[in-house]
Amino acid sequence: MHDSSKAAPTAAPAPGAEPGQPLSPAGDQHLSRQLSNRHIQLIAIGGAIGTGLFMGSGKTISLAGPSVIFVYMIIGAMLFFVMRAMGELLLSDLRYKSFADFASDLLGPWAGFFTGWTYWFCWIVTGVADVIAIAGYVSYWWGGLALWIPALAAVVLLIVLNLPTVKAFGETEFWFALIKIIAIVTLIVVGFGMVLGGFQAPGGTTASFSNLWNDGGFFPTGPMGFVAGFQIATFAFVGIELVGTTAAETKNPERNLPKAINSIPVRVMLFYVVALIAIISVTPWRQISADRSPFVVMFTLAGLGIAASAINFVVLTSAASSANSGIYSTSRMVYGLAQEGDAPARFGRLTPRKVPVNALLLSGLFLLPGVVMVTMGDSIIEAFTLVTTISALLFMFVWSIILICYLVYRRRRPHLHEASTFKMPGGVVMCYVVLAFFAFLVWALTQKEDTLQALLVTPVWFVILGIAWAVLRHRRRQAGQPASPAGSPEQPLH
Repeated sequence: MHDSSKAAPTAAPAPGAEPGQPLSPAGDQHLSRQLSNRHIQLIAIGGAIGTGLFMGSGKTISLAGPSVIFVYMIIGAMLFFVMRAMGELLLSDLRYKSFADFASDLLGPWAGFFTGWTYWFCWIVTGVADVIAIAGYVSYWWGGLALWIPALAAVVLLIVLNLPTVKAFGETEFWFALIKIIAIVTLIVVGFGMVLGGFQAPGGTTASFSNLWNDGGFFPTGPMGFVAGFQIATFAFVGIELVGTTAAETKNPERNLPKAINSIPVRVMLFYVVALIAIISVTPWRQISADRSPFVVMFTLAGLGIAASAINFVVLTSAASSANSGIYSTSRMVYGLAQEGDAPARFGRLTPRKVPVNALLLSGLFLLPGVVMVTMGDSIIEAFTLVTTISALLFMFVWSIILICYLVYRRRRPHLHEASTFKMPGGVVMCYVVLAFFAFLVWALTQKEDTLQALLVTPVWFVILGIAWAVLRHRRRQAGQPASPAGSPEQPLH
């Protein structure tokens, strides 16, 4: 919800933590701490419930069958440890406003630059996927409507939603997430009610928990089908770290961030695992189309046309929510990069309401490729698969940087770990376990032609970043500036 962060996403130091923080002239260009616990909790939930669940789970189920349940459980468990590592690091020094900050501090300025811009690109790519999804959902009602119209309207609406204060963003995301929660809980209750009542769909299929295993078992497509299920499923979790990018605008982060992070296992079990059990129990997995949302299909097969339209509205809202989070996080990211000298200074300016409007407009502009893709592409799901695979790979890079930072932090600053009240469970050992899991995911992406194409294209981004970093360093040397500007100290903060 994908979210998410930036190199030095804010210039505002935590109370009593002035050193190492860049201050703009007059000291008034600070982001404002307006997000309450209510906002943070729902932003975290919104990040955990992404478009990949609503739209992408159809393809995941068609690839993996009922074993998709285990796919989501495994990914959710692994990312919980990434979140705990991020939480311990962010709270180890309140001058960190995002993971790009501690990447710059612990690994060097290059890491802050690469992490900040990659995370920006992560959410741009994710936003493009969401725009594609929005166009697909609108076509459910207006099949004859040119897809570029809802896609373009979505981009404009998202920019408008983010122009007011950060509190306005928090309120918007609160209600978006609440709609998703109500919809999923309703789907679970209705689905389980159908099962317990022996509901029969028009095609003669009976809703039953036995649908989970009576058509080839839990792994009907074999081991490689199970492996293939990880691609779109991984994308469903992008944005789970979004709460880490709100640190600069969160009231009482020491209390609110741990609460949001610790609720992740419950969210995964309820919103992913239980919901998918309900769907596959009502609609046998072979009847679920890769091209349509299984949330909509379940009610359609049950003959509940009006309910299907309502669910389609919900999944449309979910895609808008994810894209809304992406616009928020990318604008703050570019703002932070500008504060560090890693982006043009104009992107570091705030409106009187403390919104980085230039950074916001830049991010909105880069969502327009989504409009082009839905206009040119033959298949919504093909475009969605390509874009989501690139996004998942880039997010894995960011998640890996978080874990590597944690390993360096444990080696260099053991006293901070000992003093932490929010220690990562499993510590160093779990870091290596999760990194090994990410290596497995990269291998899994090589097993299907569509995901392999995206895997081969993604390194181009890092080549571009490497060239940009080299140019930036050369210019700083020419200008007699340090390689690490203020706010990205080469010397450790401790």
